[in-house]
Amino acid sequence: MSKINPNYHPVPVVFSQANGSIIWDPEGKKYLDFLSAYSAVNQGHCHPKILKAFQEQAERLTLSSRAFYNDRFPVFAERLTSMFGYEMVLPMNTGAEGVETALKLARKWGYEKKKIPKDKVNPFTLVYLPCFVICTDPSPDIRPVIRTVYSSFLLGARHMQAIIVSCCGCFHGRTLAVISMSCDNEATRGFGPLLPGHVKVDFGDHVALEKVFQEHGDRIAGFLFEPIQGEAGVIIPPEGYLKAVRDLCSKYNILMIADEIQSGLARSGKMLACDWEEVRPDVVILGKALGGGVIPVSAVLADKDVMLCIRPGEHGSTFGGNPLASAVAIASLDVLQEEKLAERSAHLGEELLRQLRKIQEQFPNYIKEVRGRGLFTAVEFDNRTLFPVSAYDICLKMKERGVLAKPTHDTIVRLTPPLCMSPDELQEGSKALQDVLEFDLPNIQKTKPKNSPTTATTCDRCGRNLYTS
Repeated sequence: MSKINPNYHPVPVVFSQANGSIIWDPEGKKYLDFLSAYSAVNQGHCHPKILKAFQEQAERLTLSSRAFYNDRFPVFAERLTSMFGYEMVLPMNTGAEGVETALKLARKWGYEKKKIPKDKVNPFTLVYLPCFVICTDPSPDIRPVIRTVYSSFLLGARHMQAIIVSCCGCFHGRTLAVISMSCDNEATRGFGPLLPGHVKVDFGDHVALEKVFQEHGDRIAGFLFEPIQGEAGVIIPPEGYLKAVRDLCSKYNILMIADEIQSGLARSGKMLACDWEEVRPDVVILGKALGGGVIPVSAVLADKDVMLCIRPGEHGSTFGGNPLASAVAIASLDVLQEEKLAERSAHLGEELLRQLRKIQEQFPNYIKEVRGRGLFTAVEFDNRTLFPVSAYDICLKMKERGVLAKPTHDTIVRLTPPLCMSPDELQEGSKALQDVLEFDLPNIQKTKPKNSPTTATTCDRCGRNLYTS
């Protein structure tokens, strides 16, 4: 492990084998998976149909690159576009690549179709900054610095006028473009300068969104959002929000871009989380479960009017649309439909919420909120009464009881099991949480050093504390 960069803080358990919703460590101890690799294994670990497709294709052809055609990608493209009702797909590999693709697509559409000006110069840059230089008559030593700053302003003013609006608390990956939208200081500090052209708005607040659209609408190319915010702690927007977003994007001619990488592909109880309000985004980003937990596959869906704004040479991926990934993705989609995993997620999700709310009634001082949609659920704890214990400590004790879950933002435990999980296994997971709160928590509170309480860091971008509990 000393050779591995510690860019994650995992729960200390080693996976050696897996099947369905069960994990075994090298010593043979069994665990129930309540994370599903952040929803990458919705179909369950090592699904036989997906593995069969993988093996058969691996023995024939694995990679062609996009320099040539292969016989599996067209089948995958037809399957995916017909399943979700879009005219075209652009294939990538990871979810972060899918988001980057959608951002580039939106900006290209903004310039070509919406006619956002490419080189409109800010009057401040051309008038006020030079006047400041002249009036202050800086010393010769300072003039080169000011010229450099002025050149940077000018360069920024002449390019990238197309704005992307995103939500506070969002998580779309950790690439430079994506962290430029982030409210997570850990993701942004030390990686500047961040990219320009981003505006933030509160998630779930369509009134605030329209205000942003009114102020910047002629230069906004797209609104990127998660229908359910996953990393923020399974935050579900108010009813009617998605419909309001659709109406506003149509009104102001702005692309509605849904990041369904984690919330889509049956996780929320619908094939897409946007389906809960029967809205059709202009652009949909898919990933994670598209590869069935076997191989990275992501895709961006849109109609021709948007998709054809990107032409040969302007974007691509050596591995995107490769025959191995295409075969696996087709099988992954087949499993979702044939096993009715969206319906299963909706049914089991209701049962899981019922169990968790019963636990909340038993421990109202500890549990602040239980929320979820389908098998996309979370338990949020009250930091004041939980102190000095964290959600990570809760997950460690759940692990000891044979259930694997992962915290987010110190006070939230996500519970997102594979959609194939049995009702008995679901009950076993809930019981583990209940036992931790009843038997383990009092002991941890007594023995854990009572250092200063962990407080959520104030966001560098907006100055607010987004994750208070």
